[in-house]
Amino acid sequence: MTVQGVRWTADQVLALAPDAASRKAGSGLGAAGPWSGAGSSGEGAVWGLCAGSGSTPYRTVVDLADASGPAYRCSCPSRRFPCKHALGLLLLWAGGEGAVPRAEVPEWAGRWIEDRRGRPERKKAAASSGPSSGPADPEAARRRAERRAERVTAGVSELEQRLADLLRGGLATAGRSGYGLWEETAARMVDAQAQGLAARVRELGAVPGTGPGWPSRLLEECALLHLLDQGWLRRERLPEGLAATVRSRVGLPAPADGPPVRDHWLVLAQYDTADARLTTRRIWLYGTRSRRTSLLLSYGAAGRAPEPALPVGLALDAELSAYPGAGQARAALGERFAPPAPTAERPPGTTTALATARYGDALRDDPWLDSVPVTLDRVVPVPDGDSWQLADADEDAALPLTAAARSRPGLWRLVALSGGAPVKVFGECGHRGFTPLAAWPEGPGEVVPLC
Repeated sequence: MTVQGVRWTADQVLALAPDAASRKAGSGLGAAGPWSGAGSSGEGAVWGLCAGSGSTPYRTVVDLADASGPAYRCSCPSRRFPCKHALGLLLLWAGGEGAVPRAEVPEWAGRWIEDRRGRPERKKAAASSGPSSGPADPEAARRRAERRAERVTAGVSELEQRLADLLRGGLATAGRSGYGLWEETAARMVDAQAQGLAARVRELGAVPGTGPGWPSRLLEECALLHLLDQGWLRRERLPEGLAATVRSRVGLPAPADGPPVRDHWLVLAQYDTADARLTTRRIWLYGTRSRRTSLLLSYGAAGRAPEPALPVGLALDAELSAYPGAGQARAALGERFAPPAPTAERPPGTTTALATARYGDALRDDPWLDSVPVTLDRVVPVPDGDSWQLADADEDAALPLTAAARSRPGLWRLVALSGGAPVKVFGECGHRGFTPLAAWPEGPGEVVPLC
């Protein structure tokens, strides 16, 4: 990173943008024209003054040296973080050594940097000097857990009756009853404190009328939901790992209680999905020593970007702790020992045949798993009628791309990167096919984000 004199790429900077509008506006400020007094320090700070609509330029400063990730401060009134000025300043800095010269930190930027870098020490001092809270009451916690389990069980029983009514009346009735009935059922699952069931019910409601074969897809999803209901009702008889998976899928929170694993974690993919209620961020990491692929999940209110932001192509020295559940890839990010920095390292790859076998093995531990993270080595994107697939360059095998992947601009970035030659591709492999999320050329070259 900056402290080592290594600069981010434009793609890595734009991956920090909270939305497409900020990305576009920030790109327009990535040239020297609107900037004055721009400078950078050897300790990871970048600052500058950006001309705006008023008589006073906006003061913008970015701290890239914090182990928790980039931090931003701008005098503009925007509520987006980072704002377009911070993105533009980083794009200017990423453009080359001379674009943002080394300089002494101005007083206005230095005050903010010094204050925020001193916060962790102040928090530790306050925590060590403050009164220690007493131990939680285990009996009260047990009673709360029992009450919630009773509510979930009542919700599960109601959902089983809803599924039975649907099958008794015929799947065709699902297309006529509309989405309102499913939303009502989902709301009942929320009342039962079973958020995971509510989410799956909403997915069921979106299946009818989605094209040829929707009744079969609806029946498959109903069967998986029924299996989850029965898993909850019989959770005491399940192996602990599978029981933990059932609790997680139903929506019961559990702490990341796995032992911390310190590693050099490669950022393989970062992408957001949003609905009217929530924005969900998924970040895939690969540990170069542990050879473990882990998922960071974070959430933000609708319209706000979740934290952290870890652009593809960076690596961080940090600890991760796994969440409970057999076959679960989710982990919690713990202590970070250095700022995230660009890296040329790549994860090892496998064949398409072994990728599908890996997904099949994972289903034994988690039957509700949509996909598993996989890096494919030496594959070529090729058209397959109206669709696309990734074909092994050295074997007679291929994986179809998911419908979602075929509709993304990332597909054309992948095709352009390959040019008919083999590439390494990281993505998610499941029953719907393969969704590519990042790719590397066969020879030397930077990672290309595809999402």
